[in-house]
Amino acid sequence: MRLGTNLPEVGSYNRAVVLESIQASDGISRVQIAARTRLTAQTVSVIVRRLLEEGLVVEDGSEPSGGGKPRTILRVDPAAGYAVGVHFDPKEISCVLADLAGRPVARSRLPVRAGLRPESVVRQMARAARRILREARVPDGKVLGVGLACPGPLDADGVMISPPRLPGWDQVPIKALLCRHAGFPVTVDNDATAAAIGERWAGTARATPSFAYLYLGTGIGGGIFLDDQVYRGRSLNAAEFGHITVEPDGPECYCGNRGCVEAVCCPSAIEAATGLPHADVCAAAARGEPAARRAIEHVAGRLADAAVSVVNMLDIDLLVLGGPALGAAGEIYREVIARAVADRPLARRLHAVRVETSPIADDAAAIGAASLVFHATYAPRLGG
Repeated sequence: MRLGTNLPEVGSYNRAVVLESIQASDGISRVQIAARTRLTAQTVSVIVRRLLEEGLVVEDGSEPSGGGKPRTILRVDPAAGYAVGVHFDPKEISCVLADLAGRPVARSRLPVRAGLRPESVVRQMARAARRILREARVPDGKVLGVGLACPGPLDADGVMISPPRLPGWDQVPIKALLCRHAGFPVTVDNDATAAAIGERWAGTARATPSFAYLYLGTGIGGGIFLDDQVYRGRSLNAAEFGHITVEPDGPECYCGNRGCVEAVCCPSAIEAATGLPHADVCAAAARGEPAARRAIEHVAGRLADAAVSVVNMLDIDLLVLGGPALGAAGEIYREVIARAVADRPLARRLHAVRVETSPIADDAAAIGAASLVFHATYAPRLGG
């Protein structure tokens, strides 16, 4: 949890720190906020009063204080604002309407027809966003914006730069196009980083300062939080875990290297190795069928090799596994990777690293896309 600072010139930062401490908890008192953030009780009281007046926070019951007046419990009001999250996968557009707590209110999916021009696909996204708001009867005034999670690389202006699985999409200004067609402000990030932000806002990493997110979708990527801040890197495309080499003599990867995690472990690689649809292999492995389980355990082992490198490099508290490609085999992936992370990192005797499967794994990128809006609006930041 981030600490506040008792200086008048950083009032907006302190406000965000207090709101974050409320959002990350399952109910918290003013006294607890002051203890966690190290802000004075007076500063916390002033900020909470404003948050209550703005309707972002509600008082919800009380708890014993150990003597004296019971402490009033504060929670974020989920209905205070909404965001639409759009996940653009090369094969599908997923759309989620999330409330301020990050909980999905409505969902929709539609296939992407092959050969459509980029602007036609973006119009589909905009129509899906408008439709989900209309069907949920959420007025525009309650909508904070649209978040878009899409394949990278992306530049700082939300322009796609030669996405490997999307020929014809080089230099597409996807952020500007969606903003124009949807009529809302748009926040954009690559799908794996968006999923990590969703996990921070609404998943298992809400109160974890440093964690890595390993995202398994059509491709394989990742996201990183270090000391409560999302880490994007110099070109805003950090955490490409899918391009860690795990088999030096392995299959060629579209990035130009050989044996990358993505080339060995993505759903199409599993299908090529087994001759079966990826979802069927995952389901069979979960049922305990030996051949399917061996196939998933082999892939999980290569992912574990990459995970150990990530843990050694970043010294994190938590590794989260998510994304639709986990399928029914999510627990097999978790078990294999957890064993490796427990036994192999250099600092394993100093502290244990938890490995968890995301509770929002199937919709991770779409919920993450909505959380991009909340994170951009409310997350504490000092400086530009």
